[in-house]
Order: sequence, then C-alpha cells, then structure tokens
Amino acid sequence: QVQLVESGGGLVQAGGSLRLSCAASGRTVSSYAMGWFRQAPGKEREFVAGISRSGGGTYYATSVKGRFTISRDNSKNTVFLQMNSLKPEDTAIYYCAATSGTYYGSQTSQYDYWGRGTQVTVSS
Repeated sequence: QVQLVESGGGLVQAGGSLRLSCAASGRTVSSYAMGWFRQAPGKEREFVAGISRSGGGTYYATSVKGRFTISRDNSKNTVFLQMNSLKPEDTAIYYCAATSGTYYGSQTSQYDYWGRGTQVTVSS
C-alpha cells in the first residue's frame, strides 16, 4: 500500500500560481500511475491531471490544459501540480490519487489510493 499526503494549497488571487505536492510513503511512488482531482463545494469530484509511472505520459482536463502542469520526481517519491493563471473557478479541495495499474485517466474508480486533500482558494 501507499499513503499520500498533499500540501501546498492556500489562498491566492486570480491570475496567481500555486504548486501542490503529493508525498508518498509506504511504497515507492514509481510503482504507481498518479492523478490529481478536485472537488468544489456541492460538486462532484473531477479529474484534473494524470501522469504515467515514468512521467513520460500526461493527460489533462480541458479546463486546466495550458495552465496546469503535472510532474513527478520518483527519486523523492513526490508528484507535483503546478497551477498557473488561476481562476476563481479553480477553488476546490485538491486530491492526489494513485493507481497500481498503468491507467492515468479521468475515471475516479480506477484509482486505488487517495490522499486527504489540500484546499485551494482563488479570490477574484
């Protein structure tokens, strides 16, 4: 099993940037494809970005493509989400997730492990 802990959330003005981190423990993160999801109040959890085990493959939701970048440093057992040009509609709790398979797409059911989330608030 793997334990995931997100950090880096906070309050930022529209147009600003944040970098989220997801630290993995219990098993090397290179064994997992990873994803970032988010959930706003009153809304369902939605996919943000995914990355393959090696980091060579990435996939983004249309709403964040060109603004967010997912990356990973397997030597540090950490996955990152760089968020630029933030908008008020990006406000949500952001969750890191891991899957034992090779899938790194948008289906929440494909992910086996989840962190507890970090709050991101973007003010207008």
